Amino acid sequence: MNSDDEIEFDASESEPEIDEVKYQLKMTISFFQSLSRDALAAEMNEAIEEVESVIQVPPGTCRILLHKYKWNKDSLLERFYEKSDTNEFLIDSQVIPKVKKTFDSKNEEAECEICCDLVELTGLACNHRACNNCWTMYIMDKIKDGQSEIECMASDCKLLMEDEKILEYITDKEAITKYRDLVVDSYVEINNLLCWCPNAKCGKAIRVKVNEPQLVVCDCGTQCCFSCTEEYHDPVGCRHLKMWNKKAQEMKDRKHNGEGYGADKETFTWLMSNTRDCPKCLVSIEKNGGCNYMLCKNPKCRFQFCWICMNAWSVHSNAWYKCNSYDEEADKKREASRADLHRFLFYYTRYFNHKRSLDLEQKLRIIVRTKMEELERKQMRWIEVQFLETAVGVLSKCRKTLLLTYIFAYYLKKDNNTAIFEGNQKDLEMATEQLSGFLERDLEQEDLTALRLKVQDKCRYVEHRRKILLDHCSEGYEQDFWEFSE
Repeated sequence: MNSDDEIEFDASESEPEIDEVKYQLKMTISFFQSLSRDALAAEMNEAIEEVESVIQVPPGTCRILLHKYKWNKDSLLERFYEKSDTNEFLIDSQVIPKVKKTFDSKNEEAECEICCDLVELTGLACNHRACNNCWTMYIMDKIKDGQSEIECMASDCKLLMEDEKILEYITDKEAITKYRDLVVDSYVEINNLLCWCPNAKCGKAIRVKVNEPQLVVCDCGTQCCFSCTEEYHDPVGCRHLKMWNKKAQEMKDRKHNGEGYGADKETFTWLMSNTRDCPKCLVSIEKNGGCNYMLCKNPKCRFQFCWICMNAWSVHSNAWYKCNSYDEEADKKREASRADLHRFLFYYTRYFNHKRSLDLEQKLRIIVRTKMEELERKQMRWIEVQFLETAVGVLSKCRKTLLLTYIFAYYLKKDNNTAIFEGNQKDLEMATEQLSGFLERDLEQEDLTALRLKVQDKCRYVEHRRKILLDHCSEGYEQDFWEFSE
């Protein structure tokens, strides 16, 4: 096969320079690297060459083997040496068939089982054959579906096609480029020390030393949590953040559909007094007539139930059922559901208020920037007014931390450490509101020196309180004294 058919992932001749970045977080150093697609491809090719020199099989086969072992060369070679027979190892890895068959070298025409045309047939070592056109269409469909590990087209055959074979059948440059990208994508996705930068315009991957939730910063400036690639969310765990977002989205959907709950206390109080939750889907339902037969208005539910006992309406016709008989367990479940909703809205209201303040304070950035330019025109130096922009950044950081602490608090079970956490949260919240007040109300203060002193002092204080809060949360994770509800 000529060199044009070999897959080299378009890696440049020399591996691009990789900047190693270090970031201090909670008194520890997290090391990470940003890697371009070329750098990733070069890494892959290097690993492939190392394995090829030992196992003595084509590069495409080596890539399949490395993928199966999550690109852990040591683990792959250790397993290889454990096997007395190379073929046995390759059969177990689905890269050669159990019984290797060869084709008739004459390549006589035969009927393709896929399209029924009488043409020359080609195929894999498993002896499953088809015409070139059918192989090409099959592979192109798999590439469109985002697959880089492509099995033989025979439904009962698990043999994987090596890269060299795939490139025999596809000639479209766009398809080849996409396939190479998919191979690199699979390298990142299967490696637990790599993740893609969430910035869609970036295209780089980030490597860490240890697979754990941590703040990483890509070369493009994007910050994210390594484990879930969401915006960094300390002190909330990835799982709890996902659970919260799902619950919050459900609340928004209900509100949008006119079925649910807003963040205002008056609406919630009215709902608690005048509505009940559907026993099946928990949508809030108002009773606006005298009949106790209720039909859930959620189109996906339409559950029929009794307003008095909250059980299915269908059971009321049964002789054994008594609507007037008190069911203590059912009542407890209903009350628990309402109490949980009440509790969620308590934390969601505070979360939402900080989120709204954070959004509104984006306008404050513009106001502060305008004020800084105005002061510069009055012959003040940039360094003398830069404290205002710094303060807005600190304020934004504290708002983000505070809104996340309400997610943390919602799932946190009460104990002595919770009281310490809530005290730290309260101190940070009060100081953050004071800093916000300085920036919103005191910008027109004539004495700039006094304003700078006041703002800088408050910035230092809120940063200190934020660090205390996060350090305590981190200590709880490390010493395992936090208990969370699900």
